[in-house]
Amino acid sequence: MTLPPAETPLYNHPLPDIEQWLLSKGCQQDRDHLHCWRVQQPNWQAEIMMEADSIAVRYLQSGGNGEDLQRAFKYSLSRQDLDEAIFAGP
Repeated sequence: MTLPPAETPLYNHPLPDIEQWLLSKGCQQDRDHLHCWRVQQPNWQAEIMMEADSIAVRYLQSGGNGEDLQRAFKYSLSRQDLDEAIFAGP
């Protein structure tokens, strides 16, 4: 499957393309909650939730006191921008 150009806003990607992108980044989809994904990197781990108007990312135990950090990104951002923002970590 060929993804749209990286500069394309995520809202112009079909859902299977978004899922393929997340898989290519090492994310695993939650079997019970299909809008939820998890990713683990050497220095951090996160939950990614595909909400109605944005992608919410919760970096687990990444705050100063071991608290979770949460960020939200609009689908109007390009896949490239989201890739850089989400997968750079907390």
